[in-house]
Amino acid sequence: MVMTESTMLPLGTQAPDFALPDVVSDQVVSLADFADAKALLVIFMCNHCPFVKHLAQPLAAFAKEYQAKGLAVVGINSNDVANYPDDHPDLMKQEVTQQGYTFPYLYDESQVVAKAYKAACTPDFFVFNRQQQLAYRGQFDSSRPGNDLPIDGADLRAACDAILAETNVPEPQAPSIGCNIKWKSGNAPDYFSA
Repeated sequence: MVMTESTMLPLGTQAPDFALPDVVSDQVVSLADFADAKALLVIFMCNHCPFVKHLAQPLAAFAKEYQAKGLAVVGINSNDVANYPDDHPDLMKQEVTQQGYTFPYLYDESQVVAKAYKAACTPDFFVFNRQQQLAYRGQFDSSRPGNDLPIDGADLRAACDAILAETNVPEPQAPSIGCNIKWKSGNAPDYFSA
């Protein structure tokens, strides 16, 4: 299991635009759809990564809890499905049902959106404030597969609480760690080599 850290996109970065298909509804979901949200959590994730599997159920519960508080949530899978068929959109749809995700799960086939966010790993978390400026990028919590720490979402929870309350996010922000995004051959961005 190769561990990759998030790139820690600069705080204050304006949310890069996206317009991607939701695997469940077959509707295109865009950044503009969240223009009125108090805050927006963008998660780069996939089906097969052990780091995502480790968090899947707690993440589903977290999303449901925080959506009720006004946090908009969207998941994006940017992996190369030709070489990683477990991440195919048909299986993404099954994953939504199996895990109980209450947020759109989008497929970034071109990997353009992952590059715009400088996403590097799964899971990779980005939280934007009401003005869609980056206020948090980092880990769900300190738990990892096999380290026996509680999966409580402490870091993301503290960040979202602060952003929803329009106060400063606690520092320091620890990078997320997971599997590298599975770039298509010749498509790995210059900020990250697959």
